[in-house]
Amino acid sequence: MIAVVAVAASMLSGCGGGTSPVPQGSGTPIAAGTWPPASGRGPCAVSKRENVPATMRDGVVLKADVYRPQTGDPVPVILMRTQYGKDAAQIQPYRYQSPEWFASHCYLVVVQDIRGQGASGGSFTEFANDGADGYDTVEWAAALPGSNGKVGMYGSSYVGATQWLAATATPPHLTTIVPANTASDYYDGWTYDGGEFRLAFVEPWAMGTIGSTAAANRGDAGTAEQLEADSAQSTRWLNYRPYQQFPPMHPGDPAVAPWFFDWIRHSARDDYWKQWSIRDRYANVHVPVLDIEGWYDAFLAGGVENFTGMVQHGGTPEARAGERLVIGPWDHIGWGRPGTGLSAPLLSAAGAAGDSPVNDLMLAWFDHFLKGADNKVVTGTPMVDYFLRGANIWKSATAWPLPDTRFTDYYFSGSGAPTIAGRTGALTTTVPAAAQPPDTYYYDPLNPVPSAGGHSCCSASSGPQGPDDQGVVEQRSDVLTWTTGRMSADTELTGPIEVKLWAASTAVDTDFTAKLIAVAPDGSTENLNNGILRTAFRDGADHATPIEPGRPYQYTIRIWPTSYLVPADSRLRLEISSSDFPQYAPNPNTGEPFGQSANVLGATQTILHDPVHPSEIVLPIVPAGGPGSAHFPVTR
Repeated sequence: MIAVVAVAASMLSGCGGGTSPVPQGSGTPIAAGTWPPASGRGPCAVSKRENVPATMRDGVVLKADVYRPQTGDPVPVILMRTQYGKDAAQIQPYRYQSPEWFASHCYLVVVQDIRGQGASGGSFTEFANDGADGYDTVEWAAALPGSNGKVGMYGSSYVGATQWLAATATPPHLTTIVPANTASDYYDGWTYDGGEFRLAFVEPWAMGTIGSTAAANRGDAGTAEQLEADSAQSTRWLNYRPYQQFPPMHPGDPAVAPWFFDWIRHSARDDYWKQWSIRDRYANVHVPVLDIEGWYDAFLAGGVENFTGMVQHGGTPEARAGERLVIGPWDHIGWGRPGTGLSAPLLSAAGAAGDSPVNDLMLAWFDHFLKGADNKVVTGTPMVDYFLRGANIWKSATAWPLPDTRFTDYYFSGSGAPTIAGRTGALTTTVPAAAQPPDTYYYDPLNPVPSAGGHSCCSASSGPQGPDDQGVVEQRSDVLTWTTGRMSADTELTGPIEVKLWAASTAVDTDFTAKLIAVAPDGSTENLNNGILRTAFRDGADHATPIEPGRPYQYTIRIWPTSYLVPADSRLRLEISSSDFPQYAPNPNTGEPFGQSANVLGATQTILHDPVHPSEIVLPIVPAGGPGSAHFPVTR
């Protein structure tokens, strides 16, 4: 089927190459609920052809919609490979401009359903086929009539993963990728975090998105309907154990979701996960990358690692020098659009300054790398553009961590336990000089600490995502806190954060969680970011090793990055506990193989903070006069 889907008001000669005309920016304010905006279209009329077949190396046929600009000049290709429906093209909720919009800027736009999803053939297995299929599709797209042979890719979340997996296969005609909200490793920072299962993300996503659509693709309407219904009642299932017998995913039927049970069975970062890891393959990626992330995104840590990994290990000088990272005040979807009803309220409160520059920036990026436009979208030096929350401004730097960052040690002092006098534990820049009694609390896997915000997926309306008040959490006796004194001046906190925690447990395996909190002068609180560590993975994610009950160990907990201007007279607080549910599966404390049993044990946890065991948090302080303001929204 071929249809004309958009006609520009005028045609300009030479629209297949060079710099696109500068339209009204897609960041122009629009009425809530209207997306994408009609403004900012390019000069080319566009026709659409649906279900164009591409045959993969093993004979499986994948289907794509092709949006063709009406021009006689050869044009570059922009490719999206999605498991979420080529008709949707990740337009909603409030993400990308439409494929027609990009094609109107004189690009050949291809949106393809990946294997076993949508209209495409083959059997779906998450991660498994997107390297080879991505390579084959890039080369097929580069050879389409009217293509100039250059291919760029875009898309968010798993659609970012399809780009990275294709790029690691090094297709010759791939010129650049623009992955958003996606990870560096599909074990660490995707399915698991610090060795613990990312329950609130993985189960609902597997049921209601990829599991149900894969069932529909193979003609199993009954299973598709059941999975959609179970996903709509996902909180009903979050307490179900053991995970290896999770009923909605049909553990006895290998046609439904064998990949889900593989994820449970492979609870360490073994060869199953390493075969797809991006962090192990940066040298295979030969193209510049524009990374898009959000401070509360489900895959923020991996997105930042992709930037630093490519700067250090990318496969060509052009790739290493051409990296750019943008981190905005966003969670996983609907980024930068106040009024969507999806973003956490404290993120939407950033207002117009936090609106997404992604569509204009992407187009400028493609204009440069696919059309040769000299538009300064890269400078020959890696770039980091980040939104400083609290100040609600954009800033830019040339490296991550930011140059001149002062990593400052703050040590636990005094008891972190709640008392009738309140929470008096302190964070100080001096090591405890005298012996201090440890703090203890009881961790019950059947009564876990509730999640309040965080970096889960996939929207703040359905899961623990974004900044949130911590008042209810801090009323619990199994949550310990230590707090700084009041800041004497506005203080920028931007970068990665580590907690070096001395702790013991009565269990052979347990979890410790850490959460960094901003405390306003009036005492109100919001989480900046959080982390977790399953103690069996204290020496690395490759294998689990039990701990010796009662023995103190020093654990390094990675709190995911943040950027926040701590106002004068405000404070920072660290929460330590052993659970964050449903963001993470509660550790049962038994030491049994993950997900195979419903058994649980309580555990007494001991936190040490004395001269011999100096527990601390390392904060990234950016000196006053650090990186300057960036220029967003982007113009072309």
